[in-house]
Amino acid sequence: MAKLSVVLATRNEEENIGRCLESVRRLADEIIVVDENSTDKTREIAEDFGAKVYLEPHHDIFHTTKQKALDYAAGDWILQLDADEMVTPELAKEIVEVVKGTPRRWSKLPELFARHQRLIEQRDGSIGKKTGEVVAFFIPRRNIFLGKPLIHAGVYPDGVIRLVKRGKAYFPEKSVHEQMVVEGKTSWLLNDLFHYDSPTLKRYFSRMNRYTDLHAQELKEKKISKSVWAFLLYTIYKPLYTFCSLYFRHFGFLDGVPGFLWCFFSALHFPIAYFKYLTDNRENES
Repeated sequence: MAKLSVVLATRNEEENIGRCLESVRRLADEIIVVDENSTDKTREIAEDFGAKVYLEPHHDIFHTTKQKALDYAAGDWILQLDADEMVTPELAKEIVEVVKGTPRRWSKLPELFARHQRLIEQRDGSIGKKTGEVVAFFIPRRNIFLGKPLIHAGVYPDGVIRLVKRGKAYFPEKSVHEQMVVEGKTSWLLNDLFHYDSPTLKRYFSRMNRYTDLHAQELKEKKISKSVWAFLLYTIYKPLYTFCSLYFRHFGFLDGVPGFLWCFFSALHFPIAYFKYLTDNRENES
């Protein structure tokens, strides 16, 4: 019978990993955790769930560690998760159907998911192949922000490639936001993966700091202009456009206070990253 490997890359995730592994302990034939030398109880918790734990030095691009986790997997199918994600019972049943080779129950992809994938491919380029065997599945994520799921503000379905056939997908290891490269056809699962990425503002700001660091590095590599026009673009136009688009066009206001905060902080990502980029350039030039 086909087997399923569940793999995670971790670093100081003791607050999250137990919930994640509990959601897949009856689903996985093996659990692989590649840990970047956590200083908390991440490894101990993983081992309590029967995971095979491998140590890995810290990498600036975390997808390098994620690729290591894929490489260790021995199952026919691999479910790649983040420690702050949780598989719902409905999603678990759907994954079992895929692993067992049960024919899909739907013939047409829901338009919301199809539109989301088109937007991803407009940004990142074509993903996978249009014909042939399905070897990878997008999974819709329901993001939990400050204790509540975000339904609007352009957040849902936040599709991510998570279930793949072993040897048919890999991380290019260039950016934290990159898509997996898929050597075959992609499809979608219909049930949600819960994502507890920002249960508190403290955790949100920690992640925001890391992502804006990476964005600043990308701006530096692209040698983005430091002119007045570029300054206005990143500090006024982009944040204002982003907020209005998320809050009004994508109905972020329907998610209440969490929706407003999400849209506001998402807009701030651009000026923060740009200021970090300018500061880094001044340091290098001095």
